[in-house]
Amino acid sequence: MGLNFRKSITIFPGVRLNLSKSGVSTSFGVKGMRQSVSTTGKAVTTLGIPGTGVYYTKQTNVKKIAGSIKDKFTGKGKKTAAEKAAAEKAAKAAPAKSTNKVDKVAKPEIPVAENEAQVKEYLEYVDSIKSVHKVSDGQIDWNALKNDEVPSTIVKGSDEHKEWQELQSFADRVLAGDIDAYFEVIAEVKPFDDLLEFGSNFQVGTDDPAKLEVEFGVMSDDVVPKVSMELKANGEISEKDLTKTAYCDLIQDYVCSTAIRVARDAFALLPVETVIVHAVDKVLNSATGFEEEMTLLSVKFDRSTLMGLNLAMVDPSDALSNFTTNMKFRKTEAFLPVERLS
Repeated sequence: MGLNFRKSITIFPGVRLNLSKSGVSTSFGVKGMRQSVSTTGKAVTTLGIPGTGVYYTKQTNVKKIAGSIKDKFTGKGKKTAAEKAAAEKAAKAAPAKSTNKVDKVAKPEIPVAENEAQVKEYLEYVDSIKSVHKVSDGQIDWNALKNDEVPSTIVKGSDEHKEWQELQSFADRVLAGDIDAYFEVIAEVKPFDDLLEFGSNFQVGTDDPAKLEVEFGVMSDDVVPKVSMELKANGEISEKDLTKTAYCDLIQDYVCSTAIRVARDAFALLPVETVIVHAVDKVLNSATGFEEEMTLLSVKFDRSTLMGLNLAMVDPSDALSNFTTNMKFRKTEAFLPVERLS
């Protein structure tokens, strides 16, 4: 679908190679604003001058993002609980092979501790996809960057001094509402990189320095589990297909939680007052018979209201009632297409 603005970008990784004792890393950025990604998979973004204090730090485990979470609990490539039950029933119904010997086979011991750990991991994963909104990037203080005096440790005319001046000049542009400066920040900091396991194809656009629009692709099939998992009294794992209602409820919480997190990260990065978030996915258009990318959720977040919520405790789906929201949700169908807010 995309964003139709005079200025918009699709976030994409970047550029140079550096060598260090810890291995090869990439780094990029305007002076005073840089990100590095090491071969260990750890990405660190900082905004500020070395030795003068860091105004903003973002750490991301890139390898965790790039590594797949798709197959573990979502059932992709695996039999459903119903299919497993049918296979077990068929195996029991199959005639036993005749044999002249009676072999006594010891009953395998149930790995209780291993099963407990697996169920715990499942429950933590389910909680994580409903809690994306609870963590956010640190707030950039653009006014501090603009107004702070040059530290006495920096020699006038040195590279550090020039870097400091350039960063202050850049903060001036951001605070003046220079949209080009906004996109330079977004392109360098890549604020949504650590959300790539929950959404895809992040696009950002605006024509208004007080407002930002962000679109992301929903990844329900890859993120939301289709089974429930619990431990039986005897230590075995009970795995059942989620009911349609339970599955749709999880999808709603996942999408709403991700939308809130996108807005939080955008407010932390730029001095905008409004962030409009659109969640899109491919949906069957009954009029054409083809799948088309449609908007499933559109929310207009305002800074003061979002920052006034206790985000550690809110239900992500209920929290959207505090904002102008276009959402059609059905308990057995999940999201239906809606019109975009503007």
